[in-house]
Amino acid sequence: MAEYVEAVGRRKEATARVRLYPGTGEIVVNDQPVDGYFGRALDQMILRQPLILTGTEAAYNISVKVRGGGDSGQAAAVRLGIARALIESDANLRPVLKAAGFLTRDAREKERKKPGLKRARKAPQYTKR
Repeated sequence: MAEYVEAVGRRKEATARVRLYPGTGEIVVNDQPVDGYFGRALDQMILRQPLILTGTEAAYNISVKVRGGGDSGQAAAVRLGIARALIESDANLRPVLKAAGFLTRDAREKERKKPGLKRARKAPQYTKR
């Protein structure tokens, strides 16, 4: 089996385990091709951003296991995982990826619902009488 580099990316409720193998640029997410798993072109573009920025689209085959969250959260988790794995394979890529913001874990989470409110902040309609 080929030697690989592994990294983890997280966003909202999604967690992605990313493995980079030397290869031809094939990306497999949960045993499906990337365009089969992520239907929206935006999500596919988001997870390819670190590869395009560093010019390594055709240098690695990528295997991803992602679970939890929704489509956009999963795509962002995969992007962070790919960026971290690229740094493990080549530390010289760090300044480029850091300047683009691909190494920052987006810490925003869903705010909890409060009692007496409909959602986290939406209050019931005020009635005077």
